[in-house]
Amino acid sequence: MNFHHLAYWQDKALSLAIENRLFINGEYTAAAENETFETVDPVTQAPLAKIARGKSVDIDRAVSAARGVFERGDWSLSSPAKRKAVLNKLADLMEAHAEELALLETLDTGKPIRHSLRDDIPGAARAIRWYAEAIDKVYGEVATTSSHELAMIVREPVGVIAAIVPWNFPLLLTCWKLGPALAAGNSVILKPSEKSPLSAIRLAGLAKEAGLPDGVLNVVTGFGHEAGQALSRHNDIDAIAFTGSTRTGKQLLKDAGDSNMKRVWLEAGGKSANLVFADCPDLQKAASATAAGIFYNQGQVCIAGTRLLLEESIADEFLALLKQQAQNWQPGHPLDPATTMGTLIDCAHADSVHSFIREGGKQRATAAGWS
Repeated sequence: MNFHHLAYWQDKALSLAIENRLFINGEYTAAAENETFETVDPVTQAPLAKIARGKSVDIDRAVSAARGVFERGDWSLSSPAKRKAVLNKLADLMEAHAEELALLETLDTGKPIRHSLRDDIPGAARAIRWYAEAIDKVYGEVATTSSHELAMIVREPVGVIAAIVPWNFPLLLTCWKLGPALAAGNSVILKPSEKSPLSAIRLAGLAKEAGLPDGVLNVVTGFGHEAGQALSRHNDIDAIAFTGSTRTGKQLLKDAGDSNMKRVWLEAGGKSANLVFADCPDLQKAASATAAGIFYNQGQVCIAGTRLLLEESIADEFLALLKQQAQNWQPGHPLDPATTMGTLIDCAHADSVHSFIREGGKQRATAAGWS
């Protein structure tokens, strides 16, 4: 894989055309109230893009488009062969546009271009392709209940799905939700995080190019208390797939119950510790894996192993190895392929991280760093 060099990516960023509008019923469109919000470059905190600020009226437009195409059956009643071909074409287009998508992802989030190009974009395309290949391999069930009767389980699409995605792996987590939803024949309204909307907006255009019928995939950018809340409380949305905080997940469950009791699938992450015992056969390998679990994606991972429980007899040795491994994670400009640790998503998140470091100091923890 060619990661190029810093100047290559900087030049490419300068010439990059950034789409900033909503995508509803197969077209890019301004928000109904014509409002925008500003995203910032995580590196410099300078303005990056002005993004359409979708609100409840835009959610209504998207739901109407999604419901209309679902009821017509353009996608929901299409053959498995057609859906498989379209999704495989989408995966092909994602791979063909890998550099563009990786650049959008890195500009939006500050993650290293090396990781965007090596992990995020290929992983997102693989997810779409995996579900495309599953379309004609997932069957219903038939049971004989008597000599002249059969009981059948038929798999059908749920309907209109809301997909709400966080900022740490925008395109990858989007495709983890879109893949199964689209493969089954559902229509989707996607709301990316307001901090990282660019790759989702671009993906919508690629989906149309791949042959996805208008209205099947809609992207509404905006804030959680506006666009997100409108989704969770909407009476014509059949299910929500969400990745994010536990607090927001609880609110989605409440909103679903207060509206039409739509299904809710939550992934709220966790913080389970890594455990290392004295009988570990390879402490060096364990330290390397632990460092990756802590520092990959700047530690902004819902399963980041940033807590350790060590057997006392190997604690000092293991921590020394871990400190050595930490030095392999070099901070730098996200567009430099040599960088293995980019920037945090924004200043507010950086302040939160610093607050935990200060709290550790108050609890007499030892800080280990490198220059």
